[in-house]
Amino acid sequence: MKTIFITGASSGIGKASAQFFHDKGWYVIATMRHPEKETVLSQLENVQLLTLDVTNVEQITSAVSKAITLRKVDVVLNNAGYGLFGAMEAYTEEQIMRQINTNFLGAVRVTQAFIPYFRAQQGGLFINITSVGGNTGFPFSSIYNATKWALEGWSECLSVELAGFNIGVKTVAPDATKTDLFSRSFDLARHPVYDAAVEKVLAAVDQETLPEEIAAVIYEAATDAADQLRYPAGKKAKGILERRREIGAEEFRREIMRYFVK
Repeated sequence: MKTIFITGASSGIGKASAQFFHDKGWYVIATMRHPEKETVLSQLENVQLLTLDVTNVEQITSAVSKAITLRKVDVVLNNAGYGLFGAMEAYTEEQIMRQINTNFLGAVRVTQAFIPYFRAQQGGLFINITSVGGNTGFPFSSIYNATKWALEGWSECLSVELAGFNIGVKTVAPDATKTDLFSRSFDLARHPVYDAAVEKVLAAVDQETLPEEIAAVIYEAATDAADQLRYPAGKKAKGILERRREIGAEEFRREIMRYFVK
């Protein structure tokens, strides 16, 4: 029985992935900030809940240590994150640093904690949840997108750096998914000059994709043994990324500008 370690498993893609891998016969170590509040995963056999806030370095060390004493870990899913939205002019320093610490540095630190373990066992796989926003630019999500671009570039570097130790690195890039990214896990920075434009952009966000659909792509990435770095996930993800490749990055940027600005 293989084991997956998941961050941000209390809701959305993380929780759906925990359920999906469990149903496929995996042992799941599901981490979250408040496992005492979890009522579904806690009832499942072969699911272990652990406390982990990925912005807390001590908790990362503790959770990774507990995980590798519980089971042989095969896959680490760096999923924890939240959405920061609004005009760059409106963001506070606290919001910017929280976004970077959660979405990017959280994954970096969890990965760094697991690398010696995977290196010693000469095998393992990191799957990092990015976004179509990690390959594209949209207004009013600059810091969020920046963290996802960072994850994409960092993952590509690591995929080469760790290949000699039989350690894989992959990214899964969802489109707008029916999660609480735009509710419970959402931080909206308001500014009267930009509010109307922000509302226009938010209204255009179509959360069609179910988290279970993303979980299925994550499972594919975890089990297909392919030398493949990037996995678009969701009803519109492939189309968006193919459009950018088809017309080029500059024309895609102008296309987005025409849609939202002009």
